[in-house]
Amino acid sequence: METVRDITRRKKAEEALAAEKERLAVTLRSIGDGVITTDFDGKILLLNRAAEEMTGWRQEEAVGKPFGEVFNIINEKTRKPPQNPVVRVLSTGISVEIENQTILISRDGRERVIADSGAPIRDQQSRIIGAVVVFRDITEKRKMEQELLKAQHMESIGVLAGGIAHDFNNLLTAILGNISLAKIMAPKGEKIHLKLIEAENASIRARDLTQQLLTFSRGGAPVKKATCIADIIKDSASFTLSGSRTNCCFDIESGLWPVEVDSGQISQVINNLIINADQAMPGGGVIDVICRNVLVEDDDRLPVRYGRYITVTIRDHGIGIPPESLERIFEPYFTTKKTGKGLGLATVYSIVKNHNGHIVVSSKEGEGTTFTLYLPCGDGIGELLPKETAVLDENSPADFSGKVLVMDDEKNIRDVAGEMLDFLGYEAEFASDGIEAVELFKTRFGSSEPFVAVLLDLTVQGGMGGKEAVELLKEIDPDVKVIASSGYSNDPILADHKIYGFSGIISKPYQLSDLKQVLVQVLGGSSG
Repeated sequence: METVRDITRRKKAEEALAAEKERLAVTLRSIGDGVITTDFDGKILLLNRAAEEMTGWRQEEAVGKPFGEVFNIINEKTRKPPQNPVVRVLSTGISVEIENQTILISRDGRERVIADSGAPIRDQQSRIIGAVVVFRDITEKRKMEQELLKAQHMESIGVLAGGIAHDFNNLLTAILGNISLAKIMAPKGEKIHLKLIEAENASIRARDLTQQLLTFSRGGAPVKKATCIADIIKDSASFTLSGSRTNCCFDIESGLWPVEVDSGQISQVINNLIINADQAMPGGGVIDVICRNVLVEDDDRLPVRYGRYITVTIRDHGIGIPPESLERIFEPYFTTKKTGKGLGLATVYSIVKNHNGHIVVSSKEGEGTTFTLYLPCGDGIGELLPKETAVLDENSPADFSGKVLVMDDEKNIRDVAGEMLDFLGYEAEFASDGIEAVELFKTRFGSSEPFVAVLLDLTVQGGMGGKEAVELLKEIDPDVKVIASSGYSNDPILADHKIYGFSGIISKPYQLSDLKQVLVQVLGGSSG
């Protein structure tokens, strides 16, 4: 009977041990981290399921093999093997962290960024009998961290760019305003008049470049105006290819429909696409630029509303884009160029979408790439545009006069705005911030000479800006005509000014013709 009892106890102990092993095996299989254990000689004893997936080795294949053969790691930057973590654990007897920037190369060559640690396994007498390495795949986490850093970096650049652009546009307002006044005073056809036109064009180009910087860095809703963009396309393409061995062949349909676009942003789209086309033909060549009026119908199966569009097609005859890259070219930070940042086409895509348009790309390696833009034509734009273009005649004052209040924290802008208003037949008074502007407006409200319009700078350093001031002005006179002005040309107020209480907008830097146009629009006069 005693023998039977001994066998029973042993069987129970064996069953308990088996159950414990099964629980351990189930636990290890369920752990999301990879777990590898070795003996004192560094030979593998166990891999859990996660370790099998990440190393590419099955448990039965790996058992008995040296740890370094199965756990193949290299440094992410140097591509050299770091010290074997099991060797470190067994030689020092302490837990170790796997080095940062460590890549695990699986049996099939796949690479993963990993993290975590190794530790000694001890018996009941605290003697080291092996090691355990626990690791996890942090590849996606690393990508997310990098994307977050990129986003934070871009946000910092955007803040810096916005500040620089604001100050630069203030300077350009004084430059461009004075040039436009001097050009009118200079005799037409003489050399000084021609030089002033060149200076004016250069200032306008500087304004467009500032807008491109803002769009690249910060995005923002487009400030749209009804425009026939043929000249924008020609000027942008020609400017981009200046000094290049590549030329443009323009095929622009006569009577191209006008579209509502932000000319600075569309200029950037053309610049980016032309740069890509030029770089695709290192030895030079011809870029085809084709513009057409089209009617998009439901049967066309395009992701845009049916209606009138213009298409802008830019086609190169260069190296083409591989199929595996074609579907990713609009992704931020994706690039096939060694020095590329991967933001050019992402910006193009964003701008086109913000214009309620669409972009299509096709490419064949060795033959070239074609980009086609669809830009919508708003209802009635074709009839509105000719009336507005007449406003651009800056050589005569408007058919009305009155007092205009100009609020800006820059004295040189107040001065040049005053001179332009004087030429147009108005009388200007000035304020350096919103509080002063509201007080001046209040003193003249109800008098025989109230202000017919107020021009408010949206951003005032250390003082009340236009957004707050217009609310106070509306409390005094709900019918006040207020024009918003800003050096941040992608300010959201400029994109939808009416919901903020403004009657019109003007982006810095502006010319005499721009100021005249917005006054005619807001006050309802003629162009003279």
